[in-house]
Amino acid sequence: MRITAVAWLVDNYENAEGVSLPRSTLYNHYMRHCNEHKLDAVNAASFGKLIRSVFTGLRTRRLGTRGNSKYHYYGIRIKPGSSLNNAMDDQKPINASHMNNNNSHSHNHNTMGGAGGHGVGPGGMGHGGSINHRGSKKGSMKNEIPESCSQYLGDPSHAIPQFPLISLNHPLPEDISLEDVDTLRSIYREHCEAFLDAILNLDFNMIESLWREFWRAENNNNNADECEEEKYLSKTKLYVLTQCEPIQEFIKQVDFMFYQNMVDVLIPDVLRPIPTGLTQAIRNFAKNLESWLSSAMSGCPESIVTIKLAAVAAFGQTLRRYTSLNHLAQAARAVLQNSTQIAQMLNDLNRVDFRNVQEQASWICQCDTATVQRLENDFKAALQQQNTLEQWASWLQGVVDDALEEYRGKPSFVNAARQFLLKWSFYSSMVIRDLTLRSAGSFGSFHLIRLLYDEYMFFIIEHKVAEATQTTPIAVMGEKDATSSASSRQLLHSQHLQQPQQQQHHSQQQTQPDDMSSMLYTSDFERQHLLAHCQQPDEFSHLSSCTTTTTSTASGATWYLAPSSSSSPSNNSSTGAASGGPESPASPFASFYCGH
Repeated sequence: MRITAVAWLVDNYENAEGVSLPRSTLYNHYMRHCNEHKLDAVNAASFGKLIRSVFTGLRTRRLGTRGNSKYHYYGIRIKPGSSLNNAMDDQKPINASHMNNNNSHSHNHNTMGGAGGHGVGPGGMGHGGSINHRGSKKGSMKNEIPESCSQYLGDPSHAIPQFPLISLNHPLPEDISLEDVDTLRSIYREHCEAFLDAILNLDFNMIESLWREFWRAENNNNNADECEEEKYLSKTKLYVLTQCEPIQEFIKQVDFMFYQNMVDVLIPDVLRPIPTGLTQAIRNFAKNLESWLSSAMSGCPESIVTIKLAAVAAFGQTLRRYTSLNHLAQAARAVLQNSTQIAQMLNDLNRVDFRNVQEQASWICQCDTATVQRLENDFKAALQQQNTLEQWASWLQGVVDDALEEYRGKPSFVNAARQFLLKWSFYSSMVIRDLTLRSAGSFGSFHLIRLLYDEYMFFIIEHKVAEATQTTPIAVMGEKDATSSASSRQLLHSQHLQQPQQQQHHSQQQTQPDDMSSMLYTSDFERQHLLAHCQQPDEFSHLSSCTTTTTSTASGATWYLAPSSSSSPSNNSSTGAASGGPESPASPFASFYCGH
């Protein structure tokens, strides 16, 4: 039966870049062939695995408008001489007007050298040879993202991780077979491929649909593939499987690897300038992730919901922190390129009483005096030489490497990394305090630089810890988030269980943008002092305005909006604490930073 199916596939299909076929169409062709020749057909799941074994390199993507999308195999077509072309002629072809409204890259039947496939014309190839299915959807955040933003994305060629094997140490539940386990592994990979395709096309709203369809959410509003998914793995079996510990561990490992790769695709370089539209879209996407998944997994076993939400929460937090870091980097870049401001900063820094700073800090931090003196001199020298942002980043990397060298390969590495961050923050706070008390003219510039360097230090440290523990930075954050925020995620999940799905969709569409400029955090005293300097004509002269909005937090401190904010005050007033930004006391940043 398998040999016959393989021969039939080879006779009728061939690999072809730039062409896609609906997954259901291929299986329908196969079923028709079996019926005509009185053959026993394999099920849909087995047929899917067979296709991938014959035609290596196939990718999966989900095409179509919301509520009417289907999985497609990308990279395969019907051979020009196959009799299946006649069958395709009898069917209504799916072209761009049906799959994506106002699609700029048409998918005409028989495009790119062959019948039985939907290809693209010139210019339709995206990252890694993928098709840019850029449909415009009403109310979609995709509408607001220019197509040119795709050039800022990273290389997706290795974004799909190597899926680990599922080790079954216990007997499977009743009515569950090894084939079902293998099917789950296969469809989870296809789900990740479709997720990646949506990211590459900046179609962030598609992610919610993918989750709802995979987890068979009620009121899915997508009739196109509901029955097809059941052919592969029923909802009942899916839920039973996800209660098995080996399956849960498999999903956990894959999610941490995959979401880390998604971060690397969306933000390949945290210091490189990113268009404002793309930055805002990424932040809005990150803000919606947990609510989308909670809604999609309504009714799923609680154990798998907790595992999935931990990874997604870490994914969203990482995206928000990296976009905040990028925003700080671009603001600081302008300061570091301004020779007048650099001269003022150097003059003010030379007036700081570093001996007093060291005396106060040494009792708490117990740092080597010579090391602190060397860092002070290096910092002043780099400032005097007007180092670029990239040179400063390299210097910070060297500081971390030197500080943690003696702990490399030791069990104490993670704790030493935490302690380094605390000591670095304490010393920088002491310097900022001295500048504040002296009413330094460059206080605003120093405060901005301090925020950037603190954030970038944490960025370096989390990657160092991930390397030392042989995991991903998202897994480092996810493990902390799983223990510190489980109760809050359970509350969020229970709220979604109580709310009608239609109200959820309506509320998500009304969500205010997550303002990028709300991510700076400081005490009320420092904020007021900074405002005085923002009013000076020479301070922050590279920025268009200095807008402030205060929002109380649980710690009694306040948020202030960074200069050059273009958002309306009504939006700004709520985004600081609500966005769960990187400096929020409840964020994974604070949890890891303090070692809680």
